[in-house]
Amino acid sequence: MESITQWFSQNQGMLSHYLLQALFALVIFVIGKMVAESVTKLLKKALAKKAIDKAVSSFIASIAYALLMVAVALMALSQIGVETTSFIAILGAAGLAVGLALKDSLSNFASGVLIIILKPFKAGDFVEAGGVAGSIAKIEIFSTTIKTGDNKVVIVPNSQITGKAITNFSMEKTRRVDMIIGVGYDADLKQTKQLLTDIVTGHEKVLADPAPTIAVSELADSSVNFVVRPWCKTEDFWKVKFDLTEQIKISLDEAGITIPFPQMDVHLHKAENA
Repeated sequence: MESITQWFSQNQGMLSHYLLQALFALVIFVIGKMVAESVTKLLKKALAKKAIDKAVSSFIASIAYALLMVAVALMALSQIGVETTSFIAILGAAGLAVGLALKDSLSNFASGVLIIILKPFKAGDFVEAGGVAGSIAKIEIFSTTIKTGDNKVVIVPNSQITGKAITNFSMEKTRRVDMIIGVGYDADLKQTKQLLTDIVTGHEKVLADPAPTIAVSELADSSVNFVVRPWCKTEDFWKVKFDLTEQIKISLDEAGITIPFPQMDVHLHKAENA
């Protein structure tokens, strides 16, 4: 007992130093934990204001909190004299190994976060994305579910969507229907143009503003081609296209205006024998 008391008496300065360092380390850890929690709460509020999905915002906040706590722990250990360089090296190596093992999943997650933040489309939009065309059924962290026109459900990885062009057919309120109508070279162009104009402007779903475009676009090999470009509401696109295609064919037939097949005239010349 006397030897223990003597040891404490001899090393009082060292013990006081280490005790003070440990106290500082504890203060750093406690304050750092409070700061990490405050920063995480602010991050959650910021993500909520941007209408980010709760699951995504919670996941991002958890990652941020974990990273902050690792930094706080390293600062606290450094305060008591622990060499943190080796810890940082181990964490870096472990992070690299995990990143390589989960690179596809992490890529899909990052792409999912971008989709939710940037909002190139929303549920219900008709899009062409990741090589698939259809309506967006569900947007998740790692994948997006698309329902095609023939009622097939396709689950597309988010990285595949953000890695290619995205065409959103539903984002704008109006769309233009682009049609090319070819008539024979013997057709009366003024009569044909007036006929097409009457058909387009007479359709109840075609918008008056912007005005439709009907004009001769090309003198092709077998036909004179008209461009017919009416505007309609986005939800009426297919009805307008199908109705106009049918009505134009019927009206051209009734007016005796032909829609020619591709054809080629071949002229044979008999060579005179020398």
